[in-house]
Amino acid sequence: MRKSDRKTPPGRGLVSVPLARAVGMVLAHDITEVRPDFKGPAFRKGHIVKEADLEHLRRLGKENLYALELGPAMMHEDDAAYALAEALMGPGVRMQGAPMEGKINIVAAQDGLLRVDKSALVKFNLGGEVICSTLHDVSLVKEGQTVAATRAIPLVAERKAVTKAAGIARRKGGIVCVKPLRRPRAGIVITGGEVFSGRIKDAFAPVMRKKIESFGGEVAGIAYAPDDAAFIEARLREFVGMGADLLIATGGMSVDPDDVTRFAIRKLGVSRMTYGSPVLPGSMFLVAYLEGGSGSIPVLGVPTCAMYSRVTVLDLVLPRILAGEEIGRGELAELGHGGLCLHCPVCTYPTCPFGKY
Repeated sequence: MRKSDRKTPPGRGLVSVPLARAVGMVLAHDITEVRPDFKGPAFRKGHIVKEADLEHLRRLGKENLYALELGPAMMHEDDAAYALAEALMGPGVRMQGAPMEGKINIVAAQDGLLRVDKSALVKFNLGGEVICSTLHDVSLVKEGQTVAATRAIPLVAERKAVTKAAGIARRKGGIVCVKPLRRPRAGIVITGGEVFSGRIKDAFAPVMRKKIESFGGEVAGIAYAPDDAAFIEARLREFVGMGADLLIATGGMSVDPDDVTRFAIRKLGVSRMTYGSPVLPGSMFLVAYLEGGSGSIPVLGVPTCAMYSRVTVLDLVLPRILAGEEIGRGELAELGHGGLCLHCPVCTYPTCPFGKY
């Protein structure tokens, strides 16, 4: 059958009904009210007529209403919005009140890192009758911030389309969630013979301290080290002994013979070590994990670019680590899409393309 030959689906047609029989039906258009002090909609399109509305409608001169029939195979847009939102929500998010004109917002229930299952979101939106829009995956969000919105596209949606889309989200345990961030206790080793000897003033410490404290964390200590792998390793071990749950070594990450920071990290006995990322700035970034009695400690090798670039790969990776995610070769490889910083004259990160993939 050609599309032009299709009849209006059962229960979805526009009908004129006497007011007395309109209870439970869906208004097909706004009904305007005019008073000396007011002109506007008394009832909006999509409103489900209730017994209590009838007297008001009579005062507006309505004896018949144009309404949409709502059969068992159909869902009102507000009911669809509730069903979709409930399925879309994972941990750390909640609905924001009732639907407005068929749309309902999903907001962060806590500060943290927004995660969006992008492949499931595509499948959800492929149905054509319902939609969900979200902020970018791995966005830092605040409690109460809108992170997603969903609705059925038509005023009256097919129940099977809503059920199918909700099932896609529910099988994933939700498509949007907000993960809380732990507050790190960081030990920082700043490498480089010129800084260690005092020939130049260190600029790394204030940058690293600011980044850690922006997450509510604390700096357990800052140590300076020459380009000596054993010396760097010893300082890192000292911070482990002080209870640091995040180790950062800055500088000495390139391929010059005296750039030994990554070798010092390897000598710690780390596992899952990954060197190099497809992010500019930050291609010589390193991430590894040190296993210990208190659990796995992330170890980050931060290249010199973090000293003079406002945002680097560190800003993309650190929130995910604090959210409890493990970062390896696969996770870093994904960052290549959107991982090119434009070095704008006025930096607007995070409201810019950097890190959006």
